[in-house]
Amino acid sequence: MDLIISFIKLFVWLVYLVWPLLFLLCAVVVCLGQIVAHIEKWRRYDGLYWSLITATTVGYGDLRPISRRSKALSVFIAIVGMMFTGIIIAITLQAATIYLESHIDETMIEWLR
Repeated sequence: MDLIISFIKLFVWLVYLVWPLLFLLCAVVVCLGQIVAHIEKWRRYDGLYWSLITATTVGYGDLRPISRRSKALSVFIAIVGMMFTGIIIAITLQAATIYLESHIDETMIEWLR
């Protein structure tokens, strides 16, 4: 259990280091979603919901933009969402690498070969 807790602490620390970038990307997604909601005459919550679903590239299809401007913004939202997801994946991999390097010794590596 200590091993899991140390990994989680390392992950949270790495997220803390890049939180300004993550916050900026989230703010871009939310703001663009509100612009699309205004263009499409959706409610604010629907714009928030749609932008987050688009950013995660899930895209349920229950709401979809009709105008060209909204469609162009949706592509940008998806790209920003992929950057956000990529950063989270990179942080997870970095935390796992640091964690494993500090907890695996040379005898274990020799045993695996």
